[in-house]
Amino acid sequence: MGKRVVVTGGAGFFGSHVVSALKRRDWVGEALVPRSRVYNLVEHDAVVRMYEDLQPDIVIHMAGVVGGIGANRAHPGKFFYENLMMGVQTMHEGYVRGIEKFVAIGTICAYPRMTPTPFSEEHLWDGYPEETNAPYGLAKKMLLVQAQTYRQEYGFNAIYLLPVNLYGPGDNFDPESSHVIPALIRKFSEAKERKEKSVTLWGDGSSTREFLYVGDAAEAVVLAAEKYNGPEPVNVGSGQEISIRDLAEVIRTKIGFEGEITWDVSKPNGQPRRRLDTSRAKKFFGFEAMMPFEKGLLETVAWYEEVRRSEL
Repeated sequence: MGKRVVVTGGAGFFGSHVVSALKRRDWVGEALVPRSRVYNLVEHDAVVRMYEDLQPDIVIHMAGVVGGIGANRAHPGKFFYENLMMGVQTMHEGYVRGIEKFVAIGTICAYPRMTPTPFSEEHLWDGYPEETNAPYGLAKKMLLVQAQTYRQEYGFNAIYLLPVNLYGPGDNFDPESSHVIPALIRKFSEAKERKEKSVTLWGDGSSTREFLYVGDAAEAVVLAAEKYNGPEPVNVGSGQEISIRDLAEVIRTKIGFEGEITWDVSKPNGQPRRRLDTSRAKKFFGFEAMMPFEKGLLETVAWYEEVRRSEL
């Protein structure tokens, strides 16, 4: 009882939901969010200062430099360096200070490009990640190596989770850095407002993705913090798959855009398929996704449209 839990990245889309879920638990005394303007975790001195100031019992490391395919292609060096330095230093200082537990949030982008579907954690090292997001995926993957080696040598309790693509109210809708669902919602909404006849999307729409509602993902993180203390990486997802082409049609319908969709095949599709084997999460800490996809999508669209109305 009364645990001090630090959530790096806790002011972000995913992190804010994790903080809310923590505050509903009676074992949490305080859920603390270090802000990047005060603690730049890329810098070692800032990591040390964060630990000294906040004195956590548990750290959930969610901070990261993230974005869609375009952002990953434009900033591969930045994505690699900053994600690697934040994660490695934050976990190391947690070990040095003897915290009770470190929860490392990895990424589905760590998987090899041609991983057999559904992705099973045992295939995580079977090849190189998809090239457009490999620097980000590999930087986050090193946290798994660190967690396992620190557990082996020092007995440090660090766990590693692999969440799939998230979505939900409060997502990042910036066209320069957003992921596919918020990007499509914004594109179709703006095209509808402007009465445009068509929307152009990247690739050919054949690649598939799995999506998890952010509230479900937050519950998974907190359950793992409570119940899981093992060395194995654990997938966190819904176990359901949809093509980008079908996703675009669903979102177009929900937005009410009546124009055409054209596909720019000169642009990359990204990883061909993504669907997770989620059996470990159920076995190790009892997690199963609860939000139906279309209901979660409707909530996300409604949230975005409300924000747009307030801006106009």
